[in-house]
Amino acid sequence: MDKCEKTLLINDFANKKFVERTEWRELLTNLDEDERKALLQLSAETATQNFGKGIFVRGLIEISSYCRNNCYYCGLRCSNATAERYRLSKEEILECCHHGARLGFNTFVLQGGEDAKQSDEWIAEVVREIRTHYPEKAVTLSVGERSAEGYRLFRKAGADRYLLRHETRNDEHYATLHPANMNPAKRRECLRTLKAEGFQTGAGMMIGSPGQTVEHLIDDLIYLEELQPEMIGIGPFIPASGTPFAQEPQGSIDTTLLMIALLRLRHPRALIPATTALATLSNDGRKRAILAGANVVMPNLSPIDVRKKYSIYNNKATTGNEAAEALEKLEQELNSIGYHIDYSRGDYK
Repeated sequence: MDKCEKTLLINDFANKKFVERTEWRELLTNLDEDERKALLQLSAETATQNFGKGIFVRGLIEISSYCRNNCYYCGLRCSNATAERYRLSKEEILECCHHGARLGFNTFVLQGGEDAKQSDEWIAEVVREIRTHYPEKAVTLSVGERSAEGYRLFRKAGADRYLLRHETRNDEHYATLHPANMNPAKRRECLRTLKAEGFQTGAGMMIGSPGQTVEHLIDDLIYLEELQPEMIGIGPFIPASGTPFAQEPQGSIDTTLLMIALLRLRHPRALIPATTALATLSNDGRKRAILAGANVVMPNLSPIDVRKKYSIYNNKATTGNEAAEALEKLEQELNSIGYHIDYSRGDYK
């Protein structure tokens, strides 16, 4: 495309009924610096039109570092002998919620590995207990692949949202990231089930994971057009010690920001977080994500003594503005770019 054609594509991109594969490729690979800035500016304006200048906050509670899976990229993989393991009790999770409520959070996100000792019934009981204390607050779960019956149980218990990254839509690429016993079709079936059960459903992927190509990213973008998730979580790949990918290079911040912008324009009402992975790689990573169209941050509410043990990748940020106790600093950071904390539930609308 020449410059005029690219300008037209950028300006019309959000309203196109269907984006051609060649158009996705052009936007991912052939923008100059001015065109890229124009795209990110348009994305930020789209987010502001839909959400104003408020950035939703969710209190993240990492409930277990045990996981039955052996994904090649994850520091919590079951064969990582160097990983520090813990699991929170129901009482500890509730205390995190009490602490978060005192701080003003109106959404709690319970995230953990696929821990066999935290059964569907146990998680549902935790959700019911949170609902008893905080009937007006939102509860989000991110505890991996479960049965349809399990998801139904969670929904009946009162969970509102569920995060389950699809990781990659390309099945061959998926097989390079996961052992043979993990099935990408099952992951996509889980996402369809979550949508059918009425969850606000989140999918997403890592940017720059080993073996990932531009064509894989296009596959992901097309898949998300089909799925229409209410939440989209993406962040740069960061290697983790004790994994086969420990020496692989980290993902690109610039490509991650470009993907956030493209997704914001195509999914204007989606809830898109400025991820901890971006904040881990760059001190201004969160601000840059928000200026690219992200509208959610998830400060860490986990007990302080376990935060570093939930080491899904190296050097994960858990202190400073990533900590729930630092909301005043987070507010100052957001104010510096013209935004502020929105303490409401922040449901998909």
